[in-house]
Amino acid sequence: MTTPRTVLVTGGNRGIGFAIAEEFLAQGHRVAVTARSGEGPEGSLTVRADVTDTAAVDAAFAEVEEKLGPVEVVVANAGITRDTLLMRMTEEDFDAVVDTNLGGSFRVIKRASKNMLKARYGRIVLISSVVGLYGSAGQVNYAASKAGLVGMARSITRELGARGITANVVAPGFIETDMTAELPETQQAEYKRNIPAGRFATPNEVAKVVAWIAGDDAAYISGAVIPVDGGLGMGH
Repeated sequence: MTTPRTVLVTGGNRGIGFAIAEEFLAQGHRVAVTARSGEGPEGSLTVRADVTDTAAVDAAFAEVEEKLGPVEVVVANAGITRDTLLMRMTEEDFDAVVDTNLGGSFRVIKRASKNMLKARYGRIVLISSVVGLYGSAGQVNYAASKAGLVGMARSITRELGARGITANVVAPGFIETDMTAELPETQQAEYKRNIPAGRFATPNEVAKVVAWIAGDDAAYISGAVIPVDGGLGMGH
């Protein structure tokens, strides 16, 4: 039986973030999600926040703390893409992606760590991507931001590991979301040919791994990168 915790999932209004919030709710946790628009799953508290804005992150945490209690589990999932080849990528394309995906995770985790240190308990889960270690043409900005999360989790582990706080990375591969559904059939088939499992994952398959690594049974795992990619990124 898992202990009910207060969980905050950033970018919990769609896709993987929504599924993660649903899974924590199903396991009996108190769940809040941040969203710039839209809502989290039924039963969750949705707070408006842009993770590139420190004041907005602080206000979101204050609201969650007031309504649900101190955040014990934080899932840094909010992310954006601006895919284009290196030669065409503008500095703004690069900065926007890194500031949201990597900077946003930093702002959220820094704010969450205050109460975690007081409580001597915390679970930090960073949602990366197979692309972070495997690489992907046209995604220099995105891959760099997602690889950066690995260094972040491992540094946090060394800093906070003795205080009952873990920091782990979950690295999904191709997931069945609105985004992959829009890809042409031929492209989907090509991607699936490269995945040993021969299929995309469901968002729920990622959510279950996140909930487990954030749970009581994973207290001695920290600084790990857990791929949920059907074998696509093996060895990376």
